[in-house]
Amino acid sequence: MIDYLIVGCGLAGISFAEKALQHNKTILVVDNDSQNSSKIAGGLYNPVILKRFSEVWEAQAQLATMNEFYAQLKLKIEKQFDYKMPIVRKFFSVEEQNNWFAASDKPALAPFLSTQLHFKDYKGITAPFGYGEVLHTGYVDTASLLSAYRNYLAENHWFRQESFDYPAIIFEEDNVRYKDIQAKHIVFAEGFGLHTNPYFNQLPLDGTKGELFIIKALDLDLDVIVNTSVFILPLGNDLFKVGATYNWKDKTDLPTEEGKTELVERIQEIISCDFEIVTHFAGVRPTVRDRRPLVGTHAIHNRIHVLNGLGTRGVMLGPSMAKALYDAIENKIPLHKEIDIQRFTNKKK
Repeated sequence: MIDYLIVGCGLAGISFAEKALQHNKTILVVDNDSQNSSKIAGGLYNPVILKRFSEVWEAQAQLATMNEFYAQLKLKIEKQFDYKMPIVRKFFSVEEQNNWFAASDKPALAPFLSTQLHFKDYKGITAPFGYGEVLHTGYVDTASLLSAYRNYLAENHWFRQESFDYPAIIFEEDNVRYKDIQAKHIVFAEGFGLHTNPYFNQLPLDGTKGELFIIKALDLDLDVIVNTSVFILPLGNDLFKVGATYNWKDKTDLPTEEGKTELVERIQEIISCDFEIVTHFAGVRPTVRDRRPLVGTHAIHNRIHVLNGLGTRGVMLGPSMAKALYDAIENKIPLHKEIDIQRFTNKKK
């Protein structure tokens, strides 16, 4: 008998797995590599939605939980994956500068937006109107984190690479049986793969395709993340990760010429030097229309749960949402109504 069978080894899955292990619970994680959005993600954590100059929901709490979680995880897997780095917004006009100052006066945003404009001359970028700096930012190398954590799970015999067979679930009085596994609970953290889950596929997980590049730009020199219509993240050795597009119709993880054209045009708006596309990749983010995660317990089967819908902010949301679900299961602490899946299931009653 194990405490938790966890389906999915992306940011949601490893966040819950680690939360359970921190409380000395026994786990097994199952994943079939069908979802790649966590692996290819930009991995940025940013408490401000720069497009609308609004605060990310529960930003302060998310950052505090995230920082503690990743600090502990780094010690456990002995791998550096969390990089503190400023995010700067390039201004294209005096009006954009004024909008920045107006936003920095808002109480919710004041802790996160510097009121000092930056005019550093970055090689490869022309920015006569300067930059605004977002505070408490950085990025997680998600591919490195997920690979290292999966290896950690495998070394302890807590991981199986296989597709999950939903009809094989047998519900018993005090546990759930799945093939040769007997578990107290199953947590589904499949990302966009939720659509094949017969127990939770009625939830309104939209899925938003994003395309990204790795580019090589010999004449671009950055020690910050530039974020305007796209982000440009320095990786070292003249390499930069750039993204991302948003496509609400295409649900495949295949790169497209349309996405390539859009990214190239946006890069050219920001930088003034030549670049070469090294890699072009795509994935489908697990997004929800109301921009809140999908967390909770099945209405009939109280031994199965869902942790999904982290969207574009899985790095920040994962640890907080895993904690919320764990506390709901183990300590009967009610979920916040904004993340609880009952906000959708109750509407149908």
